[in-house]
Amino acid sequence: MKQIMAGISMLAVMAAAAVAQADITIGVNLSSTGPAASLGMAEKNAVSIGPATIAGQKVHYVIYDDATDTTTAVQNVKRLISESKADVLIGPTTSPTSKAVIDTVAESKTPMIQLSPGIPVSSDDPKRRWIFNAPPADDVYAAALIKHMLKKGVKTVSVIAVDDAYGENCTKAYKLLADAKGIKTLTVEKYKRADTSATAQVLKAMQGNPDAVYIASSGTPGALPHVALIERGYKGKIYQSGGSANAEFLRVGGKALEGSYMLASPVLAAEQFPDNYPGKKEAMEFVKAYEAKYGARNFFASLAWNALKIIEAAVPKALKVAKPGTEQFRVALRDAIEGSKGLKGAGAVFTMSKTDHTGINQLGMCLLKIENGKWKLEDHADF
Repeated sequence: MKQIMAGISMLAVMAAAAVAQADITIGVNLSSTGPAASLGMAEKNAVSIGPATIAGQKVHYVIYDDATDTTTAVQNVKRLISESKADVLIGPTTSPTSKAVIDTVAESKTPMIQLSPGIPVSSDDPKRRWIFNAPPADDVYAAALIKHMLKKGVKTVSVIAVDDAYGENCTKAYKLLADAKGIKTLTVEKYKRADTSATAQVLKAMQGNPDAVYIASSGTPGALPHVALIERGYKGKIYQSGGSANAEFLRVGGKALEGSYMLASPVLAAEQFPDNYPGKKEAMEFVKAYEAKYGARNFFASLAWNALKIIEAAVPKALKVAKPGTEQFRVALRDAIEGSKGLKGAGAVFTMSKTDHTGINQLGMCLLKIENGKWKLEDHADF
């Protein structure tokens, strides 16, 4: 009997230990293929060098590819939640896929750090309380854009935007500030990510000879209208939204991109920033780790890296409330992420709140100029 009781006691101890050391499951859904593949593959690379343990707990990664398709994104997220029992989600890559999964995420009460700019949290949309954003919000991008346009004397602008949620959000944020600052928008032309020509849009955008053209797109599709503008002889300034800030965009656009401007994270030109610039040290840490394994640094990879940093900082707080694999842990994790204050990531500082689930101000944004196929720091926020 004593042996039996001793065995039962040992099993209880072992069970308790197992609960205490329950794996933290991070579900990842990215666009590793499809039109946004140049973004999603870099994000996947960054996840591959993520932490194996957090706060003494083993981390289990489950990674899916949604092929830049909204239906597949929803299916993947449902699997991550129901089958893999994910404690937290990273992704999706694009604004349309991120928007598509909101209902699924909210219903399951699973915190998600999306890797695309998102709509600000609103008191009349409780679903968004579960959604956080790794990149700066659209208005942060727009503020940097308008600041530079005013500095360069730009008075008229044509917009060419990809016809989806990302292009729509970028355009809306731009126009709000442009209108307020007296910059006239001549036209807004739209094209599809999968289009093979943007000539019609470019011809309309060039009418009126605007001082600048703003291209609101992401990944390599952003090069399509840019190259067409140069081929058609456009001589004004060309601005690209941050969605195209990667090496593949530079490769596809080639010499046509020379002299144009790009909204981006300090990560892409980290060495060119003052040593005491907020987030530079962390940016260089990311650059060293990523380039050692994958070569050229990537802004989108830094988003996944920062998402993991946010999770790393939140997990110890959530573990004081509950164990991984439970709804209580997911809720505590959400609360801890929302409480992030002064958290330094690669090229950004996160200070979130109930009404700000991005937490990045102008310090996490800069404007680059493309020279000789490389990024050159053009402007950054004062600090």
